[in-house]
Amino acid sequence: MNRKGIKESKARIVFVICNTIILSAFALICLLPMLHVLFSSVSNPEWLNGHRGLVLFPHGFNLVGYKLVFQNKALIRGFMNTMMYVGLNLIFGLGLSMIGGYVLAKPDLLWKNVIMMMISFTMLFSGGIIPAYINLQNLHMVNTIWAVVLPGSLNVMNLILMREAFHSVPISLLESARLDGAGEYRILWSISLPLVKPTVATISLYLIIGMWNSWFPAAMYLRSRDLYPMQLILREILIVNTDNIISADAIAGLEENADLYKQLVKYSTIIISSLPMIILYPFIMKYFQTGIRVGAIKE
Repeated sequence: MNRKGIKESKARIVFVICNTIILSAFALICLLPMLHVLFSSVSNPEWLNGHRGLVLFPHGFNLVGYKLVFQNKALIRGFMNTMMYVGLNLIFGLGLSMIGGYVLAKPDLLWKNVIMMMISFTMLFSGGIIPAYINLQNLHMVNTIWAVVLPGSLNVMNLILMREAFHSVPISLLESARLDGAGEYRILWSISLPLVKPTVATISLYLIIGMWNSWFPAAMYLRSRDLYPMQLILREILIVNTDNIISADAIAGLEENADLYKQLVKYSTIIISSLPMIILYPFIMKYFQTGIRVGAIKE
């Protein structure tokens, strides 16, 4: 090996070492808050109330906080509402993105560039919150589940991702299907979609996480607490109202002062609300990188 090769190999080793140290530090910074919340949720409530700083190990292991959370009917109802909102948003959002992306990817679409310009324009400018509220009010959708689900179902970025994914499908394959008598819906569901599964998985992840973490549309459009999603209930627990986070039935079963358990319930609620996304993410991650790159690299 020549001197240049030796220098390059040494530079590569230094780069890998520095890169590993920096990324490990970032990973640790991201992991510490998660460990703090997890260990706090299973610690002794009296010790937790008197402790200041990060909790790096559980102190007096107990699951009382989780028991109290599951006894709170408002949280359980909020969790079920969130699951319903996520399911409906996934159905509408994914369906509209797939159909819209397939149509916009057609090479013979009339005024395709003009349509894409008008769609892209909405990424920079919107009508605002007040016109949106008035519009939903006129449609009699305020204080209904559709006020939370429908306005954000079609995301322009998801539509563009799906369009670029369909662009990667060979035109010759689609023309062969048409010659065999397949209609547009048959081509979409049986030929095009199986070839863009990574993009479908990526958009599904965006839709699920976006709706799971959403609370502002619900706070703006919903009046009935029976329709509140879990994140809005969680916001009330963490920020607005800390007096009613433990139900009356649960308080009656506590041997100690209920105020001791408020912090414990907060941490337990955060873990329960985050756990489904933490479990889901690794299963979709294998499609994520492929789906986000589709259409970005031209051969």
